[in-house]
Amino acid sequence: MQRLLLFITFTLVFTQNFAQDQQPLIVHPTTEQIKLDGVLDENVWKSSEKFPEFWQLFPKDSVKAIYQSDVFLTYDDKNIYIGAKMYTKGNKYVTPSFRRDFRAGGNDNITFLFDTFNDKTNSFLFGINPYGVVREALIYNGGTANEYFNIYWDNKWNGVSKIYDNYWTCEIAIPFSTLRFKEGSANWNFKIYRFDTQANEQTTLTKMTQNQIIMNLGYSMPIVFEKPLKKTGANISIIPYLSASTTRDFENPANPANGNRLNFGGDAKIGITSGLNLDLTANPDFSNVEADRQVVNLTRFDVNFPEQRQFFLENSDLFTGFGSFNTNPFVPPSGTLGTSAGNQLVSPFFTRQIGISLDTATGTNVQNRILYGARLSGKIDDNWRVGLLNTQTAADDFKGTPSMNYSVGALQRKVFGRSNIAAIFVNKQVLGKEREDMNAYNRVAGLEYNLASKNNQWTGKAYYHQVFSPTDINEKFAHGLALEYSIRKLIAKWSHDWVGKGFDAEVGFVPRKNFFRINPTIGFNYFPNSRIFNRVSYGVAYDQYSQPGLGVTDRQAGPFVRLGFQNTANILMTFNQNFTYLFSDFDALRSNRKLPSLKRGSTYTYYNFSATVVTDQRQKLALFFQPLIGQYFDGSIVSLVGNASYRFQPYGFFSVNFSYNDIRLSTGKNRVYLVGPKLDLTFTKSLFWTTYVQYNSQFKNVNVNSRLQWRFAPVSDFFLVYTDNYNSETWMPKNRAILAKVTYWLNL
Repeated sequence: MQRLLLFITFTLVFTQNFAQDQQPLIVHPTTEQIKLDGVLDENVWKSSEKFPEFWQLFPKDSVKAIYQSDVFLTYDDKNIYIGAKMYTKGNKYVTPSFRRDFRAGGNDNITFLFDTFNDKTNSFLFGINPYGVVREALIYNGGTANEYFNIYWDNKWNGVSKIYDNYWTCEIAIPFSTLRFKEGSANWNFKIYRFDTQANEQTTLTKMTQNQIIMNLGYSMPIVFEKPLKKTGANISIIPYLSASTTRDFENPANPANGNRLNFGGDAKIGITSGLNLDLTANPDFSNVEADRQVVNLTRFDVNFPEQRQFFLENSDLFTGFGSFNTNPFVPPSGTLGTSAGNQLVSPFFTRQIGISLDTATGTNVQNRILYGARLSGKIDDNWRVGLLNTQTAADDFKGTPSMNYSVGALQRKVFGRSNIAAIFVNKQVLGKEREDMNAYNRVAGLEYNLASKNNQWTGKAYYHQVFSPTDINEKFAHGLALEYSIRKLIAKWSHDWVGKGFDAEVGFVPRKNFFRINPTIGFNYFPNSRIFNRVSYGVAYDQYSQPGLGVTDRQAGPFVRLGFQNTANILMTFNQNFTYLFSDFDALRSNRKLPSLKRGSTYTYYNFSATVVTDQRQKLALFFQPLIGQYFDGSIVSLVGNASYRFQPYGFFSVNFSYNDIRLSTGKNRVYLVGPKLDLTFTKSLFWTTYVQYNSQFKNVNVNSRLQWRFAPVSDFFLVYTDNYNSETWMPKNRAILAKVTYWLNL
C-alpha cells in the first residue's frame, strides 16, 4: 500500500503544466514541381512565410543568433518540403565524412524535427550538412537526455545541399509515408537547431537555456497546415534480402554453423493507419550490423549495448523505455567519441535479449537465429500509443538452446500535456524440449508514470514492475522514483530504486538484484563573462546501494566540477569516496580468475579521482578520455579509457578506442588492455568501407571486422562483411566468417 500511495502522490503533486504559447506558422500547399538541387529558385520559396529569427544557445543563450538561417516549409499530396539558407562567415565547413547518420556536435549541420502528434514527446528527426550528407533519427521521452536519441532508424527521404560564399542552402523532400501522423490533422510541432563551426554558434528556432539539451522537444514551435493532411494511400514497403556466407569455427569443428550458406528472407512495413505501423520480418539476418565497440568492464555487473537492428527500432521507446536509467545531468556530451555501452540500471524488456548472446570465448556478441517477428506500434489518436511485438527464435541443439517465443504488449496514455502513464507486459515462453536449468516461462508486468512539465523544469518517473515465474522466491518486484528540477543556474535530482531478490526479468536487463539504491545529485551552473570559460558547474553527487540484512554494500560520493570552454571543450572532474562490500568472490584484477579473487564478505573503503575530458570536436584531431587514479579496493589503480579520432575530411577518419587499466591489489597485480583501431573510409555518399580491429587482453582475443557497404538505391544496400577472431597468445584462429548480402527497399 505504501508503494501505491507513493506512486499516486508523485503523479498528483508534480503534474502542473506551464504553458509556453507561441504563434503558429501557417504552412501553405504547393502545386509547383520542386527540383531538389539546393538552388531555392522555385517560386514557392519566394512566397512561403519564413520562420522567425533564430536564437543563440551557445556560446550565449540570451541573444539572437549572429548568423541567421532562413527556413521555409511547403507540402503537396505526397511530400513535405524544406528549403533553407544558412548564413555564416566563410566556407570552411567541417564534416566527419560522407557517411550517413553523423552526430551533430563538432560539425556544420542543420536539423529539423517533426512532432507529428503535437505532444512534445516523440519526434522524427532529419538533418543535413553543407556537403549533402544526411541523417535521420527518432526522438522519444521529450528529448530531455542523450539516451532518448535513436540514430539507427533508417527510412526513405531525400536532401540536397549547395555551398555558396558565406552561406549554404538545402532542399529536402520527406514523403508523408515516412512519417506517422493522424489523418486529417493540421497541427504539428516543429523544431530546428543548427551547428555552425566557423562562427562557433549553436542556434535554435525557439529560445532555450543552456541547462537544457538542444534537442528538447519542449522548445518547439507550432505549425498549421492550411489544408488538413490526407492519408497517403497504400503505405506498404517490402525489403527482401539475399545473402551468401561461409563460416568456420576452428575450435569447434562439429559446430553445425560451419560451412557455406545461402540465405534469404526479408522485412515488410505496412501502414495500418497514418499513425500505426505493422513491421514484419521473416528469417532476418543481422550479420551486416556494425560490430559493437568493446569495453573493459571493471564492475561486478553486466553492461548493455545499444540496439542497432532495424526491426526493433521504430517506436522502440514504447518497449524499451521502461525501467530506471543511471544518468548524470552534468556529464558532458561526447558524440561518437564516447563508449557505446548503455547506462540502464534495470529494465523489464531489452530487445538485445532476443537473438543475441555473448560468446564467452571471444567477448563478442553472436547471433541466435530468429525465425520471424511481428510488431504493431504507433499512435491510435492524439493521446494513446500502442505497441505489440511477437518473435520466435529457433532451437539450437549445438548450444543446447530450445526454441523460444517472446511476446510484448505496451500501452501509453498522454496526460497533463507532456506526461504519460504507460503499462507493459512481457512473456517469454520455452517451446519444445525444456532444459532442467531453464524456466518454462518468465513474465513481467509493469506500470509507469513519466513526468515532463511544459516549462521543461520538471522531469521524472515512477515505476512498479512485477515478475511472474515458476521460481519459488519472494520479492519479485522492482520499483523506483526519479525527479529532476532543472533551471539555468541549478539542477537538482533525486532517484531511488528498490529491486527485489526475485526480480528475474529474463528478457530484460537486470545486472543486479536485491538492493535499494538512492542517488541524489545537486549542482549549480555559473556562466562567466570570460574569453576562456563558457560554463562552470559544481556540486555533489551521491550513489548508494543497500541490501536487506547486509546494510550498505556500495557507495560512491563526492564533489564534482565541470568546466565548459568557449571552444566547446569540456572537463568533468570528480573526487570519489568509495565503499564496497563483496557479497560474492570478485575477480577485481579482471584476470578471468587466473589470479586470486577478493573474498566474499570483505569490505573496502577507498578514494580516487576521475575525470571526463572532451576536446574541441571541430578540430581534425578530437579526443575523449576518462582517467581514473587512486585507491582501488585494498590497492591502487591507474586507468585511462577513451577514444582518439583524426578526420581526413571529407573521406573519413581514423580512430583508436583504448582502455588501459593497471590494477595492483593484495592478491596480485594485472594490466588489462583494450585497443581498437578503426578506419572509416567514405569514398562517396553511397560507398563506405569500415575496418575495425579490437584487441582485448581480458579475453586474449583479437577481433577483426571489415564491412563494405554500397547504397545503390534509397535504403537499398550491398554488404560485404569479413569477421575474424584470433587467440592473441598463440595467434591461432578461433572462428572466421565472410558474408555477402543485398537488400532492396520496394514501395508497393
